[in-house]
Amino acid sequence: MKIAVALGTRPEIIKCSPLIRELEARGADYFIIHSNQHYSYELDRVFMEELKLPEPKYNLHAGSGSHSEQTGKIMLGVEKAFEKEKPAVVLVQGDTNTVLAAALAAYKLGVFIGHVEAGLRSFDRRMPEEANRVIVDHLSDYLFAPTEAAKKNLLGEGIGGHALITARGSFTPKILVTGNTSVDATLQNIKLAEESRPNTLEDYCLKRDGYYLVTAHRAENVDDAAVFKELLAAFGEVAKGKPVLYPIHPRSRKRMEEFRLKAPKGVKLVEPPGYLEFLLLEKNASCILTDSGGLQEEACTLGVPCVVLRKSSDRPESIEAGAAALGGVEAKGILAAFEKIKNAKSWKNPYGDGHAARRIVGEVLKWKP
Repeated sequence: MKIAVALGTRPEIIKCSPLIRELEARGADYFIIHSNQHYSYELDRVFMEELKLPEPKYNLHAGSGSHSEQTGKIMLGVEKAFEKEKPAVVLVQGDTNTVLAAALAAYKLGVFIGHVEAGLRSFDRRMPEEANRVIVDHLSDYLFAPTEAAKKNLLGEGIGGHALITARGSFTPKILVTGNTSVDATLQNIKLAEESRPNTLEDYCLKRDGYYLVTAHRAENVDDAAVFKELLAAFGEVAKGKPVLYPIHPRSRKRMEEFRLKAPKGVKLVEPPGYLEFLLLEKNASCILTDSGGLQEEACTLGVPCVVLRKSSDRPESIEAGAAALGGVEAKGILAAFEKIKNAKSWKNPYGDGHAARRIVGEVLKWKP
């Protein structure tokens, strides 16, 4: 049985890395198809080498563009690859345009779909990712839910509750709670980081627990001048206690320039570091403030408290576990959440035990499509 792993962004590479390693370890017949949704071939090649992953068999060079243009390009590329390789199953992870395109192409060709990280919901349809994840969940044959809450979301939408008549016959979608591969990836890759990047804190002139780490890159935050101004004001107040390190995305930096915003005193803007360096910066921070869903999971796994810079979170488990607090996008709310969570010390990780990939691949290899 041939298995395809479709991915397109660095967060997907990170979260799929444990799956790829598990497939390799089991000697599975698989291949990787990379849409290159956001990054160049060469940059991602280096990134995958850093994580000690094999090269993708297919690189689609989709690049950026409108949602429709990008999704269409990826669908065409995936379709051609699938027609040549004839995989029985495709694994997709998350909620990007690559995930949507690969799932649509697979569905049309009769390829079984396994959705890793199924069932996540923010219940905010303004986010394109929300539409992607909902559609892919409803197309999928196997749904690997990271938590019981995610499974509950799926059941609430009628997924897995009854058999569907498909071109392949009658089939009941299966939901399996596996934990999140982000835990596997964080635990595996932090070891790589510590071995290969031992001087990271020294390079940034930082000490363990001696700084706060922030990220803000979502369009709804940085494309709105008033919101971005509030975020920076909050960062400035936080920096009165400890220095704030802000690895700023080029797009966010561009918006700061357009809006004529400046970094407050104590907030240090730096170029985005490599993934392994960034993992170490996360692990050693005193607290993290972020609008990234993936970073919320990583912070939870690494034992670092987190403030969520969004009005709603698609990772409510972190908040319920006492690992994170919802700050919103106004300085007052952010600072209240920061004061509430900054000294949190321990919690049970709601995202799993670091063996999600083993469960997922084990289930895939039992399939009889």
